[in-house]
Amino acid sequence: MCKLVIASINMSKAIAILTGFLFALISLDSCAGYSAHGRPPRPITDAVLARQLVHQSNWAAVGSISHNEKTTDYPMVNVIAVDDSALNGSSTGRVHFLLADFDFTGADALHNNKVTFFFSEEQTGSCNKRGVNPMEPACPRIMISGRVHKLDTKIPEYNDYMEAFNKRHKHSKIWVEAHNFYLSELEIDNIYIVAYQGGPRTINAEDYYNAHL
Repeated sequence: MCKLVIASINMSKAIAILTGFLFALISLDSCAGYSAHGRPPRPITDAVLARQLVHQSNWAAVGSISHNEKTTDYPMVNVIAVDDSALNGSSTGRVHFLLADFDFTGADALHNNKVTFFFSEEQTGSCNKRGVNPMEPACPRIMISGRVHKLDTKIPEYNDYMEAFNKRHKHSKIWVEAHNFYLSELEIDNIYIVAYQGGPRTINAEDYYNAHL
């Protein structure tokens, strides 16, 4: 009788363990809709991934604090051409962009130069090709917050920065000549990254700039 009772108890424990295991598998699978394919294709640091996202992007979505009379104090979003390349095409991590005072971002920056730049891997179309929605963490994205800094045309690096920008954006010479656009750089304060698993994480500017692609 005792052996039967013990066997019964052991069987109950085994069933409970198996049930718990199966429930865990089901739960993981049900989360897959948001974190599907949630592992990077190869080991990579957040800082290196952030640098990759910036370097491969021709444009960024930019949020500023609006000073337009109809949207004062609301967030304003714009699309801006960007480039972080050296003359040889390698990544510098330095986010350069052209602004004009009549445009949303340029006008806002005159009053408050705090902005946030948004980059997503989907800007290359690769997430869609993998069947991943841009909202899913498996489609990496970063939000870089900082301040707009208008570059002095007299600094030694200015012509190199401008030439590298013109190589990527063929029409940018026209923007400068016809509409008084000026070259600016994002002075980075903080970077948030959402990539694969673990929720939003921060990257400090020093680690970002020191990362090697």
